[in-house]
Amino acid sequence: MEPQPELELTELIPGLPEEIALECLTRLHYDTHAVASDVCRRWRHLLQDRSFYYHRKKSGLTRRTACFVQALPVEPEPGRSEAKPEKQPKYGLSVFDPATNNWDQIDPVPKYPNGLPLFCQVASTEGKLVVMGGWNPVNWEPLRDVFVYEFTTRRWTQRVDMPSTRSFFAAGACDGKVYVAGGHDESKNALRSAWVYNIALDEWTELTRMSEERDECEGVMIGSEFWVVSGYDTDSQGRFKDDAEVLDIVAGTWRRVEGVWGESRCPRSCVAVGQNGNFISWGAYEPEVQVGTCGVDLGDCVLVTGSVYQSAPLAVYVVEKTNQGQNGKSTKIDIPNEFSGFVQSGCLVEI
Repeated sequence: MEPQPELELTELIPGLPEEIALECLTRLHYDTHAVASDVCRRWRHLLQDRSFYYHRKKSGLTRRTACFVQALPVEPEPGRSEAKPEKQPKYGLSVFDPATNNWDQIDPVPKYPNGLPLFCQVASTEGKLVVMGGWNPVNWEPLRDVFVYEFTTRRWTQRVDMPSTRSFFAAGACDGKVYVAGGHDESKNALRSAWVYNIALDEWTELTRMSEERDECEGVMIGSEFWVVSGYDTDSQGRFKDDAEVLDIVAGTWRRVEGVWGESRCPRSCVAVGQNGNFISWGAYEPEVQVGTCGVDLGDCVLVTGSVYQSAPLAVYVVEKTNQGQNGKSTKIDIPNEFSGFVQSGCLVEI
């Protein structure tokens, strides 16, 4: 059978003025974007255009969801009633929408169909999800791979590699760019270097270096500032700093802020902005999530995951925010069995 010619519309929606047709398409739920993109070439170009994303965002029609790097359920072997624990768990990407309480699984990265690179970092901007680095799940070799997931098309693309190998680094995203800093190289040397990745141009640009090495640091985006919280030097492994370095992404300059992290613990995935502007750990907020804590700030609420002790069942809480931005009521939510695995890290995805 010969392929049918692609439908081409001269009007967004025949019979409707352009501005009304645009508003109709703006109100489509993001779950329908992949199907709507196949209607015609013009719809596909519109739905994938970053200006359409910002139009939806300005109209208040984007959805803030939490994306997690989460251990996948282990299937029982044939003839066995229980699954046999694996030496090394495999990880996938799950998405939780607090508006509907729905959980969903993102398709695997084609290059790694049996599980994500171990300890990969995730960040998101303009409705896209970026997966970077990590270790090869087979031989544990550090990777420089970069993958971008388009929620509009529900497809992965492999992008240009990270400029250098780094693990356990800070990451943050804003306005179509992903910022990375710190971590350690393949020889376990802590790093001061920092780079920014432009998703649209698919290119990396080196930034001014931080004043200190920072391994196992955490990245937090606050407005136009990229905060690299805590971490430690090569010669002081495990002794976490109480300060942070802050990049002004407009000026491209760093400044150091003392005494912002008083937890004396690894900040990765659990940093929260306290009521007085300092940073605290989400693990100290609720006893049931004090181990393996991961918090994802969704604006009007925070999704916090963790366990009461090592190997205990996963607990998930939605923490509401008051009008003053302070933490208010917390509600424990039910988790489907297939989304009950350990959460390694996460990020906000506004789709």
